[in-house]
Amino acid sequence: MDFQPIERASDAFQQSLTAEEIGKVCQRAFGRAATPVSAVELGMGMYNNVYRVVLAGRARPVILRVAPEEGRQFRSERHLMRNEYGSVPWLSVIAPLMPHVLAADWSHEVINRDWMIQTHLDGVPAPEHLGTYPRTAWPEFFRQMGAIARSVHDVRGPHFGPVGGPGHGTWSEAVITSLEAIAADLDGAGLDSADVRKVAAVAAHDRAVLDEVTEPRLLTGDLWTVNVMLDAGAEEPTITGVFDMDRTWWGETAADWTIRMATAKRDERVAFWETYGDRDCSAAASWRSLVYEVRHLGAVRLERHRLGNAAGVGSTYDAVAAVLADLG
Repeated sequence: MDFQPIERASDAFQQSLTAEEIGKVCQRAFGRAATPVSAVELGMGMYNNVYRVVLAGRARPVILRVAPEEGRQFRSERHLMRNEYGSVPWLSVIAPLMPHVLAADWSHEVINRDWMIQTHLDGVPAPEHLGTYPRTAWPEFFRQMGAIARSVHDVRGPHFGPVGGPGHGTWSEAVITSLEAIAADLDGAGLDSADVRKVAAVAAHDRAVLDEVTEPRLLTGDLWTVNVMLDAGAEEPTITGVFDMDRTWWGETAADWTIRMATAKRDERVAFWETYGDRDCSAAASWRSLVYEVRHLGAVRLERHRLGNAAGVGSTYDAVAAVLADLG
């Protein structure tokens, strides 16, 4: 087998499988006769290990995604792959854009990690291809993003919190629990969590504002340009695929990462709102958005720590301080 792993330090968060382990996974998924011809590790993901695998006798490659070992997972990011798997039926509204799950295994009998095999999406990653178009064409890309987000956000759910659980009866409980889990992860990583805990306390004190949200809606969790594929030959940016929907949860749509990114700058992305629709700009909604921003920043802090980006970790403290000043 032509095996091309990404070389990493022994203490790096992501650790590649061996060629033998990939062979065993493929046999578990497709039978003992399954023979990998090649396995190339892709560097797009920052959480799971991702491989493009070609199997003998199979016309199209498949994508193998492997979760971190359980002991390496933060509690606020625990079992993300299982959460994605449980989200698939709820994401049927964008099923034509998503990879199909061919096999999944949480048993740890083959390797000591969760893994999932999906179909290979056609196209080129948006971060690589969007820039080949003139900026005057970019609004069309963001209009498509707005339409995708709107269709997902229109899906109603049974509880608040991660799609795969644990579920919560109120939105305040889901938000505060999430902030507290992030704070505990920061403590475990040796980072100062006082600012995140302060926002969790503010949210608990004013939970009635959070609980104005009474209908759980499906949130993508992580949808933006890095998780989108584009048609390689289209005359204008055309989204052909969406992937890595492992951070889905139920809540207020304004809490979604997608909304955070759509509001981050007033550039071509303002076209997002042409297809998404109007936002709630009330005082209560604005206050809740500040709480959501700290949740995002806490998750970003953890990710930057995981990637060894000390300067990036430091910048999140200034950003949270600014939000705290606005929260009052």
